[in-house]
Amino acid sequence: MLSAVLSSCAPVKYDIQQGKLAKFYVVASWYGPEFQGRPTASGEIFDMNSMTCAHKEHPFGTRLLVTNTANGKSVECIVNDRGPFVKGRDIDLSLAAARKIDLVSAGTAPVMIEVQGRDSSYVKTVKVQAVDKRGPFAIQVGSFTDSTNAVRLKSALGLDNPNTYIQEIRLNGNTFYRVRVGNFDQWNAAMETAEKLGQEGYPALILKADIEI
Repeated sequence: MLSAVLSSCAPVKYDIQQGKLAKFYVVASWYGPEFQGRPTASGEIFDMNSMTCAHKEHPFGTRLLVTNTANGKSVECIVNDRGPFVKGRDIDLSLAAARKIDLVSAGTAPVMIEVQGRDSSYVKTVKVQAVDKRGPFAIQVGSFTDSTNAVRLKSALGLDNPNTYIQEIRLNGNTFYRVRVGNFDQWNAAMETAEKLGQEGYPALILKADIEI
């Protein structure tokens, strides 16, 4: 979930390595109707009835087994969003996933998450619109007609990319909100960041910083 609300509770987190799989003890919450039908940070449309979740660190496509430590119930969900952005919470489950482990009425609960692998189809290939290799360059990650969606994506990207910004333009009588990372004076720096974003699952388009598309 890409909300910016803060609370005062601090999470307790432990990282246990077992072979190639990691276990984390964290605090889970859930999100649903308020975000139904909106784009997630990965670009997929949020469906509260699908087994998905939001996490601030795991790449999109990561499969997580989430176990409610209070009742032992588990659910497997796939990371396709960023969040939660509420202090003291570490993973946001879709409504359907939260129901599987009886989390809905409680709102939050301590859980154990185990990495099960990753769906490689979430990895994105970098696209290049800039032919001229002279900067400055920007990396466009999303374009929206709804400013709320742009703000949510900017919040997600800003976790690792403080140089994320929103460019508002008017085109053919419509207002668009472009979410971009940059600017980069050097081509190699832009490409390195774009490839990292693509590996995480973000659609990355390199273009000249002053181009409005």
